[in-house]
Amino acid sequence: MVGSRKTSLAAITGSVNSINVKAYEEGERGLPKRSVGTATVRLRGIDGDFNRHRVEERGGDLDRALLLLPLATIKQLNEEGWDEIAPGDLGENITTLGISYKEFVPGNIYRIGDYVEIEITEKCDPCGNLSLVPGVGTERVHEFVRTMIDRRGWYAKVLEEGQIKEGDEIAELYYD
Repeated sequence: MVGSRKTSLAAITGSVNSINVKAYEEGERGLPKRSVGTATVRLRGIDGDFNRHRVEERGGDLDRALLLLPLATIKQLNEEGWDEIAPGDLGENITTLGISYKEFVPGNIYRIGDYVEIEITEKCDPCGNLSLVPGVGTERVHEFVRTMIDRRGWYAKVLEEGQIKEGDEIAELYYD
């Protein structure tokens, strides 16, 4: 529970489709990420995940500890011809199922599984690192960046640490 406020749990709004990480590798960026079945979520992000931009250029910004992206966005991209993209390829830590992109709003708080609580902080803007996404490359990155405007995902800060696993429920929380 955040602070001493009373919590109300909304109906389950979605679930974790995949949890994605990329370990530190000298000179590499934080994408694409590989899927793992379970993970420990800490205030700084998911154990075993490294994001060079967040750490080196944003000073470890805790408001960007996690990146969430709906599976529906990936499916839309596949239907638009970006058919090599799979969960984790866009650098998201958590690919969600059942929550639309527009339902994520800064200030919304969610519980993932039994213990982890996160707060959506800001929209992620597309950047040139998307050239690393399968099927994009340097020759198509500008087109892809334009395609990703207002669909890149949502940053979140971690309010309560804990374990998560694929299939965990995601519920929006309300505080009295």
